[in-house]
Amino acid sequence: MRSPNGLELTEHCPNCSIRSSGFFCELNPPALKSLDQVKFTTGYPQGALLFVEGDSPRGVFILCRGRVKLTVTSSQGKSLILRICNPGEVLGLNAAVSGKPFQATAETLENCQISFIKREDFLRFLQEQSAASIRASQQLSNNYQAALGQLRSLGLSHSASERFARFLLDWASQGQDSEHGIRVRMTLTQEEIGQIIGTSRETVSRMFSEFRTNQFATMKGSTLVIQNKVALEKIMAA
Repeated sequence: MRSPNGLELTEHCPNCSIRSSGFFCELNPPALKSLDQVKFTTGYPQGALLFVEGDSPRGVFILCRGRVKLTVTSSQGKSLILRICNPGEVLGLNAAVSGKPFQATAETLENCQISFIKREDFLRFLQEQSAASIRASQQLSNNYQAALGQLRSLGLSHSASERFARFLLDWASQGQDSEHGIRVRMTLTQEEIGQIIGTSRETVSRMFSEFRTNQFATMKGSTLVIQNKVALEKIMAA
């Protein structure tokens, strides 16, 4: 099945060809069959909003393919990207379990395949499938650890350069080695990078220029190339 934006969709979990090492992707066949019966799979284009901060939870979104950013916004309109979600993650999990409003806004960064499960169906699924409950608990724990890491990076880093170097290395962990360095597709704008590391777009632009001049990292079109990983690690440790 193909979505309106041209993405080839895989509708059934048991025979999914893009299954990742995500929390629900590795459930046993009976649990995957039960999951299949309560989810609705669709394709979302880049820039689609899955849910908005402050809205009541109507369900959860399982990210099968693509990336999604979670953002919080102050009353003055300043935004901070909490983290970038990868395939296999369940979005809106905390709100669905607690019944409290979403604490962030989820927006797709690229074309995504996402499965939606209504809140009442999801809670029933967790009650009936103990393995799924354990995996949901594991993701909640991971989300907590990620939030602590974000706070530590923003609050305890000595400089914007340190946070920028850490961001580049984290992003490049999904990349591939080449003769010119580690290459990975960059789907974020400079403004979005600034929202992740807590600085302005202008500062991100300046640091990109400095890192390019020093041959630490550069952008080639939409591809990020890490030219000197050791140098970035030294900036982080400074």
